[in-house]
Amino acid sequence: MTFQEKLMALRKQHGWSQEYLGIQIGVSRQTVSKWELGSTTPELDKLIQLSDLFELSLDELVGRENIPSDSSETKEDSPAAQSDLYTAFPIRTHYEYKSKRTLFGLPLVHINLSYGRFSGLRRAKGIIAIGNIATGILAFGGISAGIFSLGGISGGLFSLGGLSLAVLLSLGGLSIGGIAFGGLALGIFACGGCAIGVYSIGGAAIAAQIASGGTAYGTVAIGNHPSGIHPIYTDTLPSYESICSAIRTALPHTPDFLIRLFASVRS
Repeated sequence: MTFQEKLMALRKQHGWSQEYLGIQIGVSRQTVSKWELGSTTPELDKLIQLSDLFELSLDELVGRENIPSDSSETKEDSPAAQSDLYTAFPIRTHYEYKSKRTLFGLPLVHINLSYGRFSGLRRAKGIIAIGNIATGILAFGGISAGIFSLGGISGGLFSLGGLSLAVLLSLGGLSIGGIAFGGLALGIFACGGCAIGVYSIGGAAIAAQIASGGTAYGTVAIGNHPSGIHPIYTDTLPSYESICSAIRTALPHTPDFLIRLFASVRS
């Protein structure tokens, strides 16, 4: 007896409709109908639920109950039987959802994920995109690109990731952007363990204009070990006003909010 015949017989034996059986295991009536027609087969987790529901072993449920054992190791426990079972009812390694509603020709939500050694990478593209590779206005993935992006490697206007690249604001282990925060940060304004930019704040700071850090190098360098045209040694405890004055003298076109920021940050 095939699986679909067995399933139909068990369901009718219990006096259940396809809809009622579907409710018991969390699927639709149409799904049960497809199983009984043999057009699709249940995934392993649903097969286990059916086995528990009908109080049968998996072998009995899929029509293997009459296969004799040839040794102390039963056929059910043998690697070949388990391999056959997993081949017939594979564990899902891919999930995809795409909303029917669209905006600018893109689905509002597209989720496309795979996992497992041989499942490959899946790309999601939508207003909200979640995938191994994701592109969208809001993008989340191993590799992501969008206006707002989050991922192992991410890029966009605003970006957060292990490796993060952004036009405006970037946060990451390695962060590159207009404004960058990270272990290693590179940007117009950079802040991090090692910061490199036009204006930089960090443990080690290198800047074209103003640098502030334990070790600082820039036109104006503020820190315990400053190096530049106008070094300011913080171990001498310079006043807020004196730092502001030194920056204005050396770099008169510096925006006032940056002057106040660097005067307030004393390494």
